[in-house]
Amino acid sequence: MKSFLIRWLCTTLAVAVAVQLTGVHADGWGPLVFMALVLGVINAILRPVLLLLSIPFIVITLGFFILVVNALLFWFASELVPGFRVDGFWSAFFASIIVSIVNWACSAFTRTSDGHIQIITRREQLAPMGEKPVEGRVIGEP
Repeated sequence: MKSFLIRWLCTTLAVAVAVQLTGVHADGWGPLVFMALVLGVINAILRPVLLLLSIPFIVITLGFFILVVNALLFWFASELVPGFRVDGFWSAFFASIIVSIVNWACSAFTRTSDGHIQIITRREQLAPMGEKPVEGRVIGEP
């Protein structure tokens, strides 16, 4: 439950940043929080199905179509949230990119399931020749 709340907070922060930088409008913090929840539910349920159905387009466009799917889902989610408006497709497109980047950056510093804080890169662990050592964890290990 705590992990869900942290991800929800990260998504709310990401949507708030997108509102400030793009043609997306919110009437307060309530629609922002609700938009983050709706976006999370839609991304968990509809996104895998849409990505599976659009595999030919994704392959032909070398993955660019994933950005289009993300924009359409963001736009669709905004239609379900009262007090949250998107000006058009391109606003949804850039807002979905910003939400993805901010979510990635925010979740890079959240705790993993084993309680450790996950950090993007730790330079002190890099080998002197610039090689990164391989580390892993066995599943089921306490």
